[in-house]
This record gives sequence, C-alpha cells and structure tokens, in this order.
Amino acid sequence: MPSLQIRSLPEDVYEALAFRAARARRSLAQQALVELAGDAMGASIGRRRRILERIKLSMSLTSGMLPAAPEQLIRDDRER
Repeated sequence: MPSLQIRSLPEDVYEALAFRAARARRSLAQQALVELAGDAMGASIGRRRRILERIKLSMSLTSGMLPAAPEQLIRDDRER
C-alpha cells in the first residue's frame, strides 16, 4: 500500500488536524487519511451535485410540456 509523508506542516494545520483527530478518537495518521479520502470523494460529489442541478433545471423548464395527468390519459383510453 502506498504511503505519504508530509514535511514542513504549518503549526496551525497540525493543531487543527490533531484537534479533529482527538475529537474523533483517531490517530493523526488515521485522521489525515479520513480527510484526504473525503477530499478525494468530494470531487465526485461536486460533479454529482452539478448533474443533479442540471436535471432539476431541465425538469423545471419542461414541466409545462408534460402530457396530461395519468388519470386523464386512462380516462381517455377507456373512452376509445
């Protein structure tokens, strides 16, 4: 498994990471891994959010163009 070593970590970053690690009862290494993995997943989450926003926009633009309500379609079909 690959590993990563960080040098010259700013003190404030270290303290913030140590605080979050202690709060979550994790080691510094575990906390760093959790945060790095979360950031890596955040890219795909952001992409999913953009896609969902496009779908919502598309639905709002086409909502007036939808066919009649299903009940009306069934009634029309029964009358034929």
